Amino acid sequence: MTSVSIEKTNFHGWPNSYRIANGEVEATVTSDVGPRIMSYGFVGGQNFFKEFTGQLGHSGEAAWQPRGGHRLWFAPEDPVKTYAPDNAPVRIDVKDGVLEASAPVEPLTRLEKQLVVTMAGSGTGVEVIHRIRNAGGEPFELAPWALTMMAQGGVGIHGFPPRGTHPEMLAPSNPLVMWAFTNLSDGRWTLLEKYLVLRQNPSNSRPQKLGSFNPDTWGAYLLNGELFLKRVQAEGVSAAYPDLGCSFETFTNADFLELETLGPLRVLKPGETATHTERWSAHRDVRIAPWTDVELDRVLGPLMG
Repeated sequence: MTSVSIEKTNFHGWPNSYRIANGEVEATVTSDVGPRIMSYGFVGGQNFFKEFTGQLGHSGEAAWQPRGGHRLWFAPEDPVKTYAPDNAPVRIDVKDGVLEASAPVEPLTRLEKQLVVTMAGSGTGVEVIHRIRNAGGEPFELAPWALTMMAQGGVGIHGFPPRGTHPEMLAPSNPLVMWAFTNLSDGRWTLLEKYLVLRQNPSNSRPQKLGSFNPDTWGAYLLNGELFLKRVQAEGVSAAYPDLGCSFETFTNADFLELETLGPLRVLKPGETATHTERWSAHRDVRIAPWTDVELDRVLGPLMG
């Protein structure tokens, strides 16, 4: 039986980072900025997450920095408040194999953000709890928004809710939400009966984005034969969610692809906290060809349980 180790390390110039590992997978959380989970992958292997190399190791910038990795925002997206800088040190607490990364209260929003990372003692499972507390004096309406920036060159996958037949099922099952810059004729998209597929292409800088809702929300990313999978159990119905009812969104440009999950909208009274939990896993030797419903069922079915 393996166990989890949490050790201080220097991650690309951030000396106050923490490596969490169980012998099979490893993740890195930096406390020099954030809270950010900057890496996740098999021990000694590739980092599933994007790294903006020119921004690694730096801190204290006046403006928000993409940096890469996994972060916590709030939705609906606000061009100023959502982009409140996370460039200051965060507090790290480690207890009984659990790491908590807590940011200072944002002066702009009066929100306090926290990531709680728990790695399974064996296997590849990681639980990430996202918390946003209203530390201000006024109510704040928001939805927790967990964004994972994936490395270049892979393929993002999202599953729709179970399909059915007409006329047996007359009610709609889920939204498929577009943004003003969404172009369904873009060759990076593949829309299937059961799945939404988006390819990351470093040579194509045009942004693309779609959103959807699934009670069993999940997104996956296939990169060099390895698959990253994150899952969320949605709360309630899509009408409770931001962005016309999205529990999942995916975005890409030339630099990265994002897998994004969202919680429902709620009004946080002063002192209240919203919580959103993702569960991650990693899988080796994954090959998908051709990109059809049948093939995706065959490959992903056993991994989804």
